[in-house]
Amino acid sequence: MAGRLEEILKDREKKTEQLKQLGIELYPAKSKKDFPNREVADNFDKYEGQKITLAGRIMALRDIGKLAFAQIQDQSGRIQLFFRADIVKPLDKEEQWLGFEELRLLDMGDFVQASGTVVKTKTGEVSLMVEELKLLTKSRRPLPDQWAGITDNDERYRRRYLDLLMSEGKMERFQRKAKFWKASRDFLNNKGFIEVETPVLESVTGGADARPFVTHMNAIDQDYYLRISTELFQKRLMGAGFEKVYTVGPNFRNEGMDEEHLPEYYQVEWYWAYADYKDNMELVKEMYRYIAKEVYGKTTFTTHEMTYDLANEWEELDYSSIIKDRLGIDIFVSSDDEMAEVIKNNGVRLGGEINRQRLIDNCWKIVRKGISGPAYLVNVPKFMSPLAKDRADMPGITERFQPIIAGSELGNGYSELNDPVDQKERFEEQQRAREAGDEEAQMMDMDYVEMLEYGMPPTSGYGFSERLFWFMEDVSGREATLFPPMRVKKEA
Repeated sequence: MAGRLEEILKDREKKTEQLKQLGIELYPAKSKKDFPNREVADNFDKYEGQKITLAGRIMALRDIGKLAFAQIQDQSGRIQLFFRADIVKPLDKEEQWLGFEELRLLDMGDFVQASGTVVKTKTGEVSLMVEELKLLTKSRRPLPDQWAGITDNDERYRRRYLDLLMSEGKMERFQRKAKFWKASRDFLNNKGFIEVETPVLESVTGGADARPFVTHMNAIDQDYYLRISTELFQKRLMGAGFEKVYTVGPNFRNEGMDEEHLPEYYQVEWYWAYADYKDNMELVKEMYRYIAKEVYGKTTFTTHEMTYDLANEWEELDYSSIIKDRLGIDIFVSSDDEMAEVIKNNGVRLGGEINRQRLIDNCWKIVRKGISGPAYLVNVPKFMSPLAKDRADMPGITERFQPIIAGSELGNGYSELNDPVDQKERFEEQQRAREAGDEEAQMMDMDYVEMLEYGMPPTSGYGFSERLFWFMEDVSGREATLFPPMRVKKEA
């Protein structure tokens, strides 16, 4: 295999030297492209007989004497180039044209610019009959002809540019992802929200239970954290007088990596003054349906072999009741040992710092795996939600909600806590957990407490990550991320 590659590289180097000797630029800066390839290929009646210029990467090349054919590919797709020896203009160093004889110096992977007339060949394929041909980029390496058979996903992710080029449908997935974020922004903008920026580097990080990445800012000689959430800064804006704000951007959590979690991921998060969690539940339901229709034209999906319809009514599931019904665990009464035994019997191995909150959370995670949804998890206890407001009618229970779809939580929202005394007490409880060894517990943020002392109106917040997109695509997080984190692999 290595010998074959070496032979190919030498052959390409030979062709490269021949092109140089002919005075052909290998990497010119100027190029021209009138239309996307598929626009012409799909609309022959519109372009028939017109002289146009197309460009793209050569993905197939063959000649049969005085005729030659190539397939060039751009972002839109492919179109055929048709060469006739008596039509293609000869080599011209000044114009940088390649003649018919110089086609032998081209390879799969080269980028070319072709000008000519739109025709149909005898086989009925829409083609560009080439008159003028220019080299735009010479490919030094051969494209992997067996890429479709590679099952090593790490190899695909390391060379994502080849994965997108050689794997059918991959580029379209990330075009849908762009539409996913556009639809998210459009929906919120149409509801009167404005997009704001919040710091990525924070001196105190918070807004979620997660272990942060740590870095150092040389300019002020102080350690900083990569944000795990945009929550606390957006709520500061609520205190400043903004009423509807959102952010779209990356969050970073220095934790495990699996099919549904990545250390770096994108999220949309918003805060809405003079609204409570019930208002936000209706907004979220409407937004998920809007995104589904805008991006996919449907509301029914299958993820992890579980089918759900976002247009259906969303059932409300009581946190403590469903755990008790499914596992026989009363989260207010059952001992830590009883919960640990149930968790163990369900095949879950716990690592790191184990406390009561972690045990309860893992009990819930066992239960949620069997829920296809769409549904809302509600009535989460106060000790599981350090930033959520208590329900007035149910002391100790918070106004929090989470959409449950295909066995997972696809978002998190609540009526925000705006009592500074209560907030400080909850931060202190979290700080004690940190000091006891829980690196995921939230940090004490006295600046935020001070903002609450000035006053923040009743507010509801909500956030969801790109995991919603992963679920709609029914693929893993790494598969739906252009460049997922990879262990460095050194090669010769």
